[in-house]
Amino acid sequence: MTRFTVLAALALLMPLAVAAQGTPGSHFIENWDLDGNGTVSLDEVTERRGDVFVMFDQDENTSLNAAEYVLFDETRAADMENNAGGHGRGGQRMQEGLTLAFNDTNADGEVSMEEFIANSAAWIAQVDRDGDGEITAADFGPQGN
Repeated sequence: MTRFTVLAALALLMPLAVAAQGTPGSHFIENWDLDGNGTVSLDEVTERRGDVFVMFDQDENTSLNAAEYVLFDETRAADMENNAGGHGRGGQRMQEGLTLAFNDTNADGEVSMEEFIANSAAWIAQVDRDGDGEITAADFGPQGN
């Protein structure tokens, strides 16, 4: 994976980086809110998850195998280490929704693009603290976790 690809992947995976703004979830909203309306919809999550999947599918076979998922996990772990300060459990719920266990719905040890995309709604539901069907800044932070 090229340095640019890793940096692009980190940008898409940074749901927690808000040190400059001080508002939990703001960097995630900035990166995943494609229409700029302050909320991240199912359509936006689906598109971005597709982008993330393609970045880590190194052999381009529309499936993330164990080795590709290790790289994905390592990239997410580095992102969490660099950007996870003070964001409540919203960040943990978000990271869970990107794991192999969450996305391998047929339990074959790999995650197909179809599985990853199909889990977009479940991922939103896991993070969507207020149940409005979208991810907003209100879904992050310490209160109500």
